[in-house]
Amino acid sequence: MIWRCRERVFEDPSRVLVMGILNVTPDSFSDGGRYFEPAAAISRAHELVEAGADILDLGGESTRPGSAPVPAAEQVRRLLPVVQALKGSGACLSIDTASAEVAHATLDAGAHIINDVTALGDPAMAGVVAAAGAGLVLMHMQGTPATMQQAPHYTDVIAEVRDFLAERKGLAMAGGVAVECVALDPGLGFGKTLEHSIRLIARLDEIIALGRPVVMGASRKSFLGRLLGNTDPHDRIEAGLAAISIGAFLGARAIRTHDVAATHRAMRIAAALAAERRA
Repeated sequence: MIWRCRERVFEDPSRVLVMGILNVTPDSFSDGGRYFEPAAAISRAHELVEAGADILDLGGESTRPGSAPVPAAEQVRRLLPVVQALKGSGACLSIDTASAEVAHATLDAGAHIINDVTALGDPAMAGVVAAAGAGLVLMHMQGTPATMQQAPHYTDVIAEVRDFLAERKGLAMAGGVAVECVALDPGLGFGKTLEHSIRLIARLDEIIALGRPVVMGASRKSFLGRLLGNTDPHDRIEAGLAAISIGAFLGARAIRTHDVAATHRAMRIAAALAAERRA
């Protein structure tokens, strides 16, 4: 499946893309504050590319459970210097935002992808993405970051996530976004219990059956900590690698991660095994 992100086109189905997370925020759950200043964020971006990141996913707003929204103007203030500095670096730049205003400003500055955790919660988002010919990641989330983990409930989590993503893909296309620009993310840990997230990983092929590249993000998430019985995000790295390796084997096309070098190595093995299965 081709994934077109402006002039960047990802078309090798045997390669699992690595999206390196770069939080330009003071409060993200894993590394909040470390890369808040532009110089630190830019330096970290180059490190992630050197470690094997195919895409840099830049966020100016934390979406950890319980987090509050950040005004669009503040997100732009945080992100724009980093995007402008990286524009000529050769990196493929993704912007993690639910705001069409932020999307417009950062796409104008040279970004390639909008990673929208609300899957077009802002009605202007599809038009902004379509006008730029940018890539678009549509993620499932039950509730908002402030409320999503209070009492997540599903009758059938696989069917409900799959149907939501199919509906949002159709909404993006109705708004002018080309289908080859769309990728889908089941939103592990976003309005899901441990059991919901594990079920989505184990049956990820049912989301992949929607016919668009699937982005998977399990890196250091709290559901892994609950399974392991620990609370430190840095003690969840191996667990995340195990989860994403299963996802890649089942057909996930891109992995969003804090741990780029380890993920890059793991994905080479998972992709080789998946290719052998298809042969």
